[in-house]
Amino acid sequence: METTLNFSANIQLTLSQLVELARQLPPKDRAKLASMLIEADADTDSAVMSKKELKANIKEGLQDAKLHREGKIKLRTLTEFLEDV
Repeated sequence: METTLNFSANIQLTLSQLVELARQLPPKDRAKLASMLIEADADTDSAVMSKKELKANIKEGLQDAKLHREGKIKLRTLTEFLEDV
């Protein structure tokens, strides 16, 4: 049984933390997150990261997720990730 928790909060994440979180999402949710980040980047006048860099980072995260599914690497759990936030 899957449980969903919805809450509203402002949580600041580093890029590496965001990538780690994205790695743990199902593919459909990862794609949605990537789309949201690209849109947010396009809306920001003083973007810190270019779209090309963002796409490269997302691609790297998706590759890590694939390696995890294949059992080639071990990723942190969401609980472990949230302990660092």
